[in-house]
Amino acid sequence: MATITAETVKALREQSGAGVMECKRALEEAGGDLEKAVALLKERGQAAAAKRADREARDGLISSYIHPGSRIGVLIEVNCETDFVARTDEFQKLVRSLAVQVAGLRPVYTTVEAIPADVLEAKRAELLASDTVAAKPEAVRAQIVEGQLKKWFSEVVLTEQPFRDEDRTVGALITEAIAKTGENIRVRRFVRFELGE
Repeated sequence: MATITAETVKALREQSGAGVMECKRALEEAGGDLEKAVALLKERGQAAAAKRADREARDGLISSYIHPGSRIGVLIEVNCETDFVARTDEFQKLVRSLAVQVAGLRPVYTTVEAIPADVLEAKRAELLASDTVAAKPEAVRAQIVEGQLKKWFSEVVLTEQPFRDEDRTVGALITEAIAKTGENIRVRRFVRFELGE
């Protein structure tokens, strides 16, 4: 068994935001390998987020963001389970980041589930009727349409959009925040204003 130093635990804690004992256990399981321990904590965080998904999130924050030049503004409501978490700097930073994301990338829906069924079916029909899909063999058309829908989701759904210039999505960012806070977190709604629209 590898020796786990306090410095390694501290490095993992700074990188992941997880608790000291959780970091130590992950490092022990990973045989002292920092990268494996990060992957383990990320996996556990996603599992923890899935467990918390059906817990009620009624507290949180309503925040605003006005882009420099005052031509774009966003109001956003992000919910968590307690006001204790809502008051933390980490949660407030998350809400601010989400507001900036909405201002910059113009999502229309919070989640894929929030897309009305008639809008989704209309988009699916539009993609199926396109010339590029119609030219393909019938056996692969459904797969092509599903791939194009995923691309469309990454444009119009907040949780499916890439977060800034990173490889992770906004949904992954929220999942990480759920793992760190131990509470369910949801973007309930947002409104984006642009001068002249």
